Amino acid sequence: MSNPSDSNDSAPMSNASDSNDSTRMSNPSHASPSNGGTAVCPGSYDPVTLGHLDIISRAAHVFDNLVVGVVNHHIRKKTVFTAEERTAFIEAEVAELGNVQVKAFDTLLVDFARENGARTIVKGLRAISDFEYEFEMNQLNRKMAPDIESMYLMSAPEFSFLSSSGVKEVATFGGDLTGLVPPHVAERLKEALRR
Repeated sequence: MSNPSDSNDSAPMSNASDSNDSTRMSNPSHASPSNGGTAVCPGSYDPVTLGHLDIISRAAHVFDNLVVGVVNHHIRKKTVFTAEERTAFIEAEVAELGNVQVKAFDTLLVDFARENGARTIVKGLRAISDFEYEFEMNQLNRKMAPDIESMYLMSAPEFSFLSSSGVKEVATFGGDLTGLVPPHVAERLKEALRR
């Protein structure tokens, strides 16, 4: 199913404030060798966070092809940015990863995976609360598509608290978004919330 939570908000890339993290996330030599195949990494990404980008980067070093799926119509929440804007934010951050595509979708997640030739769904997990939700979604997905597996990457410690909803709350009250989202996303978010 499409992922209405921002659990993948635990999950992504360039962090100018921490050169070690950005080097680790963008340098393939620090990742596992590719196991081949195609995977999808879905989420609302409203907005994309450094946690999301970390998960995307790590998954891109495991699979030959990674399709980042941006949920077009969120069932449980109203989004700040359109699917096109969210897709553009991610594309700008993953441009150096040649095996990553970013696509909006408004179908069942398992159908989106099949349309893109993916046999694996990749998501990030931050805490027990994420696990409970993802466990339920996994069971539904397996019922509909037993041939598609789910793979979960644990959030990096520095992003274990990070979610899109939390970022929006900080931005709403004028808080500093440094180290939470890419700089251009922070600016756009502040502008959007002022409207």
